[in-house]
Amino acid sequence: MGTGISLTLIIVILTGIVSYQAFSNISMKEKLLLHPRSIKKHKEYYRFLTHGFVHADWGHLLINMYVLYVFGRQIEYAFDMIFSPSLGKILFLGLYLGAIILSSLPDYFKHKHNPYYGALGASGGTSAIVFAFIIFGPWEWFRFPPLPAIVIGIGFLWYSSYMGKKGIDNIGHDAHFWGAVFGFVFTMTMFSIFEPSRVDIFLGQLLSGPKPPPFF
Repeated sequence: MGTGISLTLIIVILTGIVSYQAFSNISMKEKLLLHPRSIKKHKEYYRFLTHGFVHADWGHLLINMYVLYVFGRQIEYAFDMIFSPSLGKILFLGLYLGAIILSSLPDYFKHKHNPYYGALGASGGTSAIVFAFIIFGPWEWFRFPPLPAIVIGIGFLWYSSYMGKKGIDNIGHDAHFWGAVFGFVFTMTMFSIFEPSRVDIFLGQLLSGPKPPPFF
């Protein structure tokens, strides 16, 4: 996948450092998390981005960074090959950071008058990365759960939408849903602008139907 340190790894390291520092520095965490009331009242717009670099605990951090590292390296490499290394890096950052920002907007509008609501984590960005991966291989099989990527993606969207409406836990289901949608739309839009043939390739793969599972 190329030589040198990847942009994906840089983001993972940066997020790990910031999150680790915020674990023991409550004021730092509170300053960086998504707090809609502070954004509206004090115009702290940076929170739309910085909340993606802080996490609730080690488990939250490790899951998000594992997903980002595994899928992000593949998407970064694919973007470099398809668009050119320079443009590919710019678009990769646009995909990941744009998803963190855009996926937080529903929570902002929903909770902008609620002084007690706060959210944090890179889930919107990692969801976007996974859905960009699905575009490259809609019928590629995941080992866990053992299902095609497109099936997992549809199930993930349904579950995130359902749980987001229920609102019975502290997980940012809306960020998951809208991050995933952004990842798909952003990637397809960039293909349409810079590499239209890739749209036809995706549609051809999608219409070809599922492949036999490779691990049976």
